[in-house]
Amino acid sequence: MATLSQLTWFKSSYSGGSGTECVECAQAVDGALIRDSKRTDGPMVHVTAEPWHVFIRSLTRGVQR
Repeated sequence: MATLSQLTWFKSSYSGGSGTECVECAQAVDGALIRDSKRTDGPMVHVTAEPWHVFIRSLTRGVQR
């Protein structure tokens, strides 16, 4: 697995340029990592592959109610 300094972090294309309320994601071997873009040295959330894929699919399809 890549070290934290080797990860490629990205923001949503919908993120505003003002630097507020934004998260970054990085692909991990078994899912994804999520962090606050304003606190890059702060805590991260690890999401395993299956729930991450469900989340991404729900964004692309829209939430079904």
